[in-house]
Amino acid sequence: MSRLTALLSRLSVRWKLAIWSSVLLCVLFLGYNGVQYFVINHWMLHQNQNAIQKNVEEIQEYFRAESGMDNRIAGSRSFIESINESHQMIRILNAVGTPILTVSDQLPEDWVQPQAAVKTTTTSVWHEEEHLLLIRSPLQTANFTGTIEIVNNLESSDQLSDMLLGVMIAGWLGAIVISAAGGVFLSRLLLRPIQSLSDTMISIKQNGLQERVGVPGSNNDELAQLARVFNDLMDQLETSFYNQKQFAQDASHELRTPISIIEGHISMLNRWGKHDPAILEESLNVSVQELGRLKGIVNELLELTRAEENSREQYDFPCVVLDTLLYTLRNFALLHSDFEITQNLNELEDVVVHIVPNHLEQILLILLDNAVKYSGALRVIQLDGVVVRSQVQIRVEDSGIGVPEDDLPFVFQRFYRVDKSRSRGQGGSGLGLAIAERLVAKYGGSIAIASKAGQGTAVTLTFPIVQRPKSN
Repeated sequence: MSRLTALLSRLSVRWKLAIWSSVLLCVLFLGYNGVQYFVINHWMLHQNQNAIQKNVEEIQEYFRAESGMDNRIAGSRSFIESINESHQMIRILNAVGTPILTVSDQLPEDWVQPQAAVKTTTTSVWHEEEHLLLIRSPLQTANFTGTIEIVNNLESSDQLSDMLLGVMIAGWLGAIVISAAGGVFLSRLLLRPIQSLSDTMISIKQNGLQERVGVPGSNNDELAQLARVFNDLMDQLETSFYNQKQFAQDASHELRTPISIIEGHISMLNRWGKHDPAILEESLNVSVQELGRLKGIVNELLELTRAEENSREQYDFPCVVLDTLLYTLRNFALLHSDFEITQNLNELEDVVVHIVPNHLEQILLILLDNAVKYSGALRVIQLDGVVVRSQVQIRVEDSGIGVPEDDLPFVFQRFYRVDKSRSRGQGGSGLGLAIAERLVAKYGGSIAIASKAGQGTAVTLTFPIVQRPKSN
């Protein structure tokens, strides 16, 4: 048994499926044929018993109707012969079991010894290889007591039973062959998508993440769904690898610039500039400035990492939207007194959403800071808040330089800048909108941006509402 288990464990899933399906079909077919064979044999034996019992009843009725025939039993041979069947023997025995009348058709008398009976019995006996059905029934009239004995050779029934058994065995053997072939075909058909999936994985390992599993458009079974899920997963994985690669390149580029500037000034000071007070002061100022920029990039990278975490510890924190927005606007206006910030937030009174207030403040500061950086000559920022069905929408709009239409799909990518030279001069790192997008998505919201070059930019935040405004 252990060897068989070890052998099966080394087979492929295709052959395991084919073998087990064949075994199951064969067992079911064998069980069905066994029950059918047993039922048919039992039915044929029962029919023979009924036929013999009918002969016994006819003989009993005959002798009971023939009054005074007790001494003329030997003269009733013609009647007994008329009801006797092929391969059957009928004997009339006296009270002590001695045959008085024997009628036989191709069945020797010595195959069964005569025996008197006090009650009707039916038995199945064998004489060498001959299968016999024997029935003994008492015969009682006014002047006679004896036994009716009928012996029937079941040769025809046995031949039919053997033929039936042969047909069933042949059918069972045929079922083994057909089920084995069908099992191999079905296993190959069912496992083809899995084999394709396996081949695709091997190809991905050898050629890269661009390989995909082919899925027929009309196929919608579980294996096709598995292939689609795998393709979707590979799309996400390829995008993730691309983003990580792009992130590493962008981050190294962003970090390399301030590091190179600081390295250059320190190298210059080390060679000869430390003896010149003017150059020393300039180099120190530039180094401090670049270190501040470097620190800002690192801090924003940490914020981006926190925003991308999937923890739900703080998701259910209730936030009163209006209070958080007004608090943020007051603090922001103190830092940018040269900007005109208008607001229309009356609809947001009593609105509550699930977000940490500090995160909502951080998102709003990122949007306001971008509005300030790219406002252009017209220093006006508009902040609006509305309730649409079960959602709250917060809109930050400026009238600045705007974003070209071709750049809009990329503004949420890390380190992406529409105007790199201008952004660097203004101290931007290109991480603000990426952080804002991930924070918004973390709390089940969405962020959308609409802009035209030279006509300003509008960014809309949407969050599901926990508590709606009170009706007046």
